[in-house]
Amino acid sequence: MELTNKRLGRHGVLVSSLCLGTMNFGWHTSEEDSFAIMDRALELGINFFDTADVYGWSVERGHTEEIIGRWFAQGGGRRDAVVLATKVFNPVDRKANLPEVNSDGRSLSAYKIRKHCEGSLKRLQTDWIDLYQMHHIDHACPWDETWQAFDALVKQGKIVYVGSSNFAGWDIATACQEASKRGLMGLVSEQSIYHLDNRMIELEVIPACRHYGLGLIPWSPLAGGLLGGALEKYESGRRT
Repeated sequence: MELTNKRLGRHGVLVSSLCLGTMNFGWHTSEEDSFAIMDRALELGINFFDTADVYGWSVERGHTEEIIGRWFAQGGGRRDAVVLATKVFNPVDRKANLPEVNSDGRSLSAYKIRKHCEGSLKRLQTDWIDLYQMHHIDHACPWDETWQAFDALVKQGKIVYVGSSNFAGWDIATACQEASKRGLMGLVSEQSIYHLDNRMIELEVIPACRHYGLGLIPWSPLAGGLLGGALEKYESGRRT
């Protein structure tokens, strides 16, 4: 299999045409198998890895990032070979820590963005995140605060690009326009659910991405395994 690298929307960064999703690492896929998958991905030319600060739910939120961090720590140029994407928005309550201020909230406040970025960097054992994505829209927090927080992280060298996930077309337009007013690069990508059985983003999200030059990152392209034949067919069933 030969993969080509493509620009992420209108921006300069090159990523593989396939992105390795890591949501199952640590709680469904063992750490050993996760390491093997990431090694194999690099061998095949997949240099784009996606995760989130909350992945690893049934073990502990953040556990998936820790696994990726231990994989990076093996060296061999692994970190430099990967365009690393993670996300912020949801609460990440760590069992070993005392409850943090605002820990219950789902938000894109400056406090949360700064705090959770530091946590992700520590778990991932890296100095920077290539693509820091807003996991969901936060209609309660003003864009002044959100964009100021992301801009501060860019200037500190802790993140390179900002993306969105699960945004509506209108949210993408607003985010891009608010960033432009401040002279910021703004969004470079949107990550949305997209597969043959769910094509809703074709109505507004994809047109918005095209208009603003965003790269589109589909998640669950096989509908959680449904389109890949992962589900078993039973001979008998029941009517409800």
